[in-house]
Amino acid sequence: MTQEKITTAISVDWIQDISWIRDAARSLGFGDIRVSDTDLSQASERLKEWLKAGRHGDMNYMSERAHLRANPAELQPGTIRVITARMDYLPDNTEIRQSVDWRDMEMAKVENPTQAVVAMYARGRDYHKVLRQRLQTLAEEIQKKVGSLGYRVFVDSGPVMEVELAQKSGLGWRGKHTLLLNREAGSMFFLGEILVDVPFPVDEPITSHCGECSACINICPTGAITAPYQLDARRCISYLTIEHKGSIPLELRSLMGNRIYGCDDCQLACPWNKFAQMTALPDFLPRHGLDQASLLDLWSWSEEDFLSRHEGSPIRRIGYQAWLRNLAVGIGNALQATSLSKSQKEQIRVALINKRVSVSPMVQEHIDWALNAGL
Repeated sequence: MTQEKITTAISVDWIQDISWIRDAARSLGFGDIRVSDTDLSQASERLKEWLKAGRHGDMNYMSERAHLRANPAELQPGTIRVITARMDYLPDNTEIRQSVDWRDMEMAKVENPTQAVVAMYARGRDYHKVLRQRLQTLAEEIQKKVGSLGYRVFVDSGPVMEVELAQKSGLGWRGKHTLLLNREAGSMFFLGEILVDVPFPVDEPITSHCGECSACINICPTGAITAPYQLDARRCISYLTIEHKGSIPLELRSLMGNRIYGCDDCQLACPWNKFAQMTALPDFLPRHGLDQASLLDLWSWSEEDFLSRHEGSPIRRIGYQAWLRNLAVGIGNALQATSLSKSQKEQIRVALINKRVSVSPMVQEHIDWALNAGL
């Protein structure tokens, strides 16, 4: 259906003024929505260069479906607009509310060698499910108004260039760490998209407000942000602990510290995150003590514990063996900490040795590294 036919088939008023869509989105827990067109030609060229340099590591799906990322209409025929939505995830809990600066509180966890640090977005329910359900509801509300709507919903689940589309729509600007930044919400939010075949008015992009700041680059533990707006995923702790399937490179293990799933350091260092918004949704509150758990507490979980406690969590996807691999690295780094007593280190060694007989060869190799690293 052409744009002209669409316009005559539905009420023009509902298309030209989309404040009603924003109101509906906010009622569903979204912080904001914006609209972009589908031209991703410039971003596509940058993606090709990134893939050619091999910076995607073993995320083969990035290269296999690269052509689709640049062409939203191939994902949903007839697509001419993309509605991009932001959903904040900073948990509205007592610990955050009572903290003078929640970023300092989170950095203190990184500096405690016995604590297990899970990226904040992954401590609650699986965001894929939460956002997808609410985006689906929003799309259905739009359909009720316009009467005719071809659409498809995405939440980090398909070949969609989320940050590029969000940047084009004016939802924020790409920070030097490559994440989207927003003046009112920092970067502690999820993104989701609705591909539509209705010519809603396009929002204008906004200018960058990073200036000369390089805090995110300077704080990256593994040097994964190789230059402003340049990320080498192969060195990124989020990639290593989530996407990477094999053995973690030896030269990066000691740099990972106690970060066992994802990494928030570049966000914690960003000045704009002093404006991060607390979510109104209980879905993103920490579950099973993941905001306070020790490495040994999590190491003691059986596979049944892992599967049941991570039911409905994004962490479940990496599997139990990768979970133990990540923990083994964190525990090995804890053994090197001068702040731990001899009795604490002995307790850790015993826990490592006891688990060794029942894990995969990959995890055994990481356990051996941990034991040797602590000598």
